Amino acid sequence: MKKIFCATLDTIDAKLVNVEVAFVRALPSFSIVGLAQTSIQESKERIKSALNSINFKFPPQKVTVNLSPSDLKKEGSHFDLPIALLIALQKSEDVDFSDFLVLGELGLDGRLKDTNSIFPIVLSLANEKMIKKVIIPSESFEKISQIPNLHIYKADNIKEAIDIFTSKDMVKAFISKPNINAKVLKLDKTYYYKDQYSEDFIDIKGQESAKRASLIAASGMHNILYEGSPGCGKSMCAKRIPYIMPPMSLDEILANAKLESLSGLEPSFEPIHIIRAPHRSSSSASILGGGSKKAQIGEIALAGNSGVLFFDEFPHFQKNVLESLREPLEDHKLLISRVNQKIEYPTKLLFVAAMNPCPCGNLLSSNNSCRCTEVEINRYNSRLSAPILDRIDLYVQMDKVRYEDKATIDSHSMHQKVLDAFKMQKNRAQTELNGKMSDKDISKYCILDSESKEILQKASKSFSLSQRAINKSLKVARTIADLDLSEEIKKEHLIESLSFRMKK
Repeated sequence: MKKIFCATLDTIDAKLVNVEVAFVRALPSFSIVGLAQTSIQESKERIKSALNSINFKFPPQKVTVNLSPSDLKKEGSHFDLPIALLIALQKSEDVDFSDFLVLGELGLDGRLKDTNSIFPIVLSLANEKMIKKVIIPSESFEKISQIPNLHIYKADNIKEAIDIFTSKDMVKAFISKPNINAKVLKLDKTYYYKDQYSEDFIDIKGQESAKRASLIAASGMHNILYEGSPGCGKSMCAKRIPYIMPPMSLDEILANAKLESLSGLEPSFEPIHIIRAPHRSSSSASILGGGSKKAQIGEIALAGNSGVLFFDEFPHFQKNVLESLREPLEDHKLLISRVNQKIEYPTKLLFVAAMNPCPCGNLLSSNNSCRCTEVEINRYNSRLSAPILDRIDLYVQMDKVRYEDKATIDSHSMHQKVLDAFKMQKNRAQTELNGKMSDKDISKYCILDSESKEILQKASKSFSLSQRAINKSLKVARTIADLDLSEEIKKEHLIESLSFRMKK
């Protein structure tokens, strides 16, 4: 009995599936077993029509397709091709499928089509070094060729896929080699970045403190909260941060492309960090992920391990959503537990939030008077608990924009500073950027002199800083020092870091 490898997505990771076919003398029938979902059950009609297009006569027997392991739910139309190949080559004794992963959806005319799940599946299995040879539709080739060190066989239709195994002239594989169209920075490994900014900080007039905080946040992946009146530029700052963030490794670019595919988008393979901005009415399941039976991916996971998660109108999100952010922002991972499934996602993302100072938004305005009562303001602010605010590295209060305010710095200049700070961090052999350092790394890289220690001690007492807040102040000070190209954290770096702590 011949077998062939396919795979199915289990949330964001892939699991190998053995596809095997048995032919039994009985009344002609065609069945698929092994927890195959509707998209696979429907493949029977597509396979019959596709094989008929090359004049293949379906055997007058009972045909049973088994997808193993049988207790794993399988879904996706990419199972069409492996099943069709097994049926078409049932009598070919010298055909060996053992080294191949085969994926592809069939059209009724035998043409092979790409699906959104093919790239995430191949990338996931390639990262785990479980595959080397893949057979895919030609439509998928451009994406799959970005995954390094794969032997890729492509086919336009079912006949070309059969020829890979039966042709007298050996079909040559393409050895994949990534081609990222971007500038290159070589440090401990190769990093890529773009110096094109469709959203530029030059569009923001004034707000020097917010721009400085944005620069620090981007340089070290520090969580940031903007507070200010409507129209002062909070969302504008947030949407421009991804373009000035540190360069990305090939693994990060491919991981972003994987998330884009899972979101139903065409992967761009550009070194620009993902930004996810869910609406404040979003449910807990849509943001955290979950479901009654199967753990679906949520907005936090879709932001990836290096992206931006932006919450506009921060206090208006559901209370349970806000409180559920504690673990992902602190532990940099999110565990979703269900009766049948437990999934863990990495969440080393940059969290950006924006809020008004009061319900009407005019509390900080010098022109418009606030219409809110003290009770309403207290109720509004109390929606954000102390533990959530303690996980914010940088807090900046933004003023109302004045007519005479001018644009002072563009994204290109800010990005160059971020790149210099990134080099400083990598030259210290840091595995994580400053904002995601562990306690062990803090004691190693965030060393203060006696004067700075005294300042931190006084600030801790004056502002009642928790140990988490102290650590975050040290990490922000380390980033500020890196932006100044300083190996040591100086007094002025620490003082600036403390000035960005929330004091209310």
